[in-house]
Formats: sequence, C-alpha cells, structure tokens
Amino acid sequence: MFTSIRKLYDWILSWAESPYGSIALFLLAFAEASFFPIPPDVLLIALALGSRSNSFKFALICSIASVTGGIAGYGIGNLFWWNGDCYNRVAHFFFDHIHGFNEDLFLNIKEQYDIHGFIIIFTAGFTPIPYKLFTITAGAFKISFPSFLIAAIISRSARFFLVSFLIRKYGEKVKDFIDQYFNLLTGVFIVMLVGGYVLIKYVFI
Repeated sequence: MFTSIRKLYDWILSWAESPYGSIALFLLAFAEASFFPIPPDVLLIALALGSRSNSFKFALICSIASVTGGIAGYGIGNLFWWNGDCYNRVAHFFFDHIHGFNEDLFLNIKEQYDIHGFIIIFTAGFTPIPYKLFTITAGAFKISFPSFLIAAIISRSARFFLVSFLIRKYGEKVKDFIDQYFNLLTGVFIVMLVGGYVLIKYVFI
C-alpha cells in the first residue's frame, strides 16, 4: 500500500513543474468542498515544496477554490436537496454513494448548527472533518449564508495559508522529513482522515 501511495505522492509532486499544477489544485480544492473525498492539502504541499516562492499564491488559489466549492456545496443543499418535504434524487445519491454521508448524520448536524452555529462551520473548515458534510447541510437547512461564507473564508484561508507558511519557512527541512518518514506520515494522515469520520459519528449521532 505504501509503495502505491508513494508513487501517487511523487506524481502529485511532479505537478509543481507543470503549467497545469495551479489548475489541478483549484479543481481538487473546489471538488473536495462539495463532493470529492480527497483533501487538497496533499497537492498544496507538493506544489509549495516544488516552488516555495509561490507557496502563498498556491494557498490563495486553494482558499478561493475551496470557498467557491463550499458555496457550490451550499447551493446543492439549498436548491437541489428537497422535493417538497421529501429528499430528492440528489440527496439519495449522496446518502447512497458518498462515504460517511448518511441520513442520520445529516439530520443530527442540524442540531449542532442550532447550538454552535458559526463555530461548527469554522471547525469543519480548519480540521480534517469532511468539509462537504457541512457545506451541503448548511444549504439544506437554510443556515445564514453570510455567516456560512464568513466562517468558510476565515477557516479555509487560515488552514491553507498556515500550511504554505510552514512550507515557505521550513521547506527543505519539511521535504527531507517527509522523504524520511513518509510511511509513518501516511499512516498518521489515514488515521486523521478516519478519525474525522469517527469524530463525526460519536459527536453528531
């Protein structure tokens, strides 16, 4: 497994030398905020490592794309989720095919919005918790769009600019560290990703 992931990592890193790297980053960040399961941080780190002087530019691209993707997710929930009081085909597609997105979780997130509001969206945007769960449910339950947008801009920008700052300041050390401890870091990343779903399950259900 680690060999395959390593090849994927090396392939992603090669985008730093490609004229399409920024486009790929934008598309990945956009998709992750509304339906895609893989976070854009991997490609952001790869691109920033390949061109440290452009690390903040990549963070800006990632932030804009993620916020825009979050708006798209909000739109999916707000415009295409309901057929009167019933779920429509879009909702059933997400429940049936998007990992970790089920009806019980969807309904219980509403309670967290009522209690915590802004903080829930901010937390989802800054942590490994799957962001799309919150962008879509925010739209479906008519959460205040200005509040949603402000939380998304702050949390996603803070996350991606923090990553880029660390790469810009400690780039070569970070790259050497990743190369030396790649298998361990891959395991930690998988644990964090799975942990995000586990956290959601036990906190929100």
